[in-house]
Amino acid sequence: MNSNYIPIGELVERVDERNTDGNITTLVGLSIDKCFIKSVANTVGTDLTKYKLIKKQQFAVSLMQVSRDAKIPVAMQSEYDVAIMSPAYPIFKVKDEKVILPEYLDMWFKRSEFDREAAFIAVGGVRGSMPWEEFCGMKVLVPTIEKQHKVVNAYKTITNRIALKQRLNDNLDAIAYAIYKETFITLSNEKWNKGTLSNLLTVKYGKDHKHLLNGSIPLYGSGGIMRYVEKSLYDKVSVLIPRKGTLSNVIYVDEPFWSVDTMFYTEIPKPYAAKFIYYFVKNKDLAGMDTGSAVPSMSSEIIHSMPLDIPDDETLINFDNRLKPLYAQMKANNQECAKLQNLQEILLATISSG
Repeated sequence: MNSNYIPIGELVERVDERNTDGNITTLVGLSIDKCFIKSVANTVGTDLTKYKLIKKQQFAVSLMQVSRDAKIPVAMQSEYDVAIMSPAYPIFKVKDEKVILPEYLDMWFKRSEFDREAAFIAVGGVRGSMPWEEFCGMKVLVPTIEKQHKVVNAYKTITNRIALKQRLNDNLDAIAYAIYKETFITLSNEKWNKGTLSNLLTVKYGKDHKHLLNGSIPLYGSGGIMRYVEKSLYDKVSVLIPRKGTLSNVIYVDEPFWSVDTMFYTEIPKPYAAKFIYYFVKNKDLAGMDTGSAVPSMSSEIIHSMPLDIPDDETLINFDNRLKPLYAQMKANNQECAKLQNLQEILLATISSG
């Protein structure tokens, strides 16, 4: 059997099961990055019986957020046997797994070409919506089930390798934090000078990036890397601190970068103090220091005024040296992840040709 273009509506069917007994309490949402995120919202007093059930290998899509320059939020739920979602999400499942594998359909949705087609179809200006019927009319190139198994297995192998490297980095970062706690909390020195974070850094504002061409320099927003651009805004070691949005996403950077206006960067006169600053800021409750606007926000004044004991240079240098091999391994793991993610993109592109 050769590959055929088949409308989504012929491959899937809507699902609308409700949490009628209220027993399921795992609430998830769908991100623009096409993944499910466990909600941290306080659901005490919320009527969970109105929420939709989404089971493993079922899909959710947000058809009200079809952006012209981003991804359409659609993904297969693979982490939980069953979870609940807002009733606003259309939920669907594959009709016949002998025709198309759920994992293969999920790969099709991850393609950048799918996002471009969805954006073209979407109505309503810069940020439009797509009727369910229009979504169902989009077509999927469906090869033989044998070929589907082959590409799905290849994709899983790469995905599992990336997950392994990320777990290794989590462990290395945990070791680094343990060294930080031992050095600066357990063995803190009462002779260290009292001061504020302004004694160690200067907060700088990120800048707009729309004029930049694509390149190899990472560009950071409050959610992490947004894209790669042609030139850097700053090329020395820095700690990036969100100004708006996800305030907890503090990032250590030791290579040239660009940051946008939702992400502060910092100039650090003593580079060997950067890792100490990173862990100090990362473990602060930045959300609790929110300036109080509608969108979670941070100010340079709040960052500069954070009180702390300032370790002597010898202690900071020793700490930096102890962490260097850990950070070198984390960087190597991140570089491998970047190569693997590129392989993922190549694999996703190949399914477009059958």
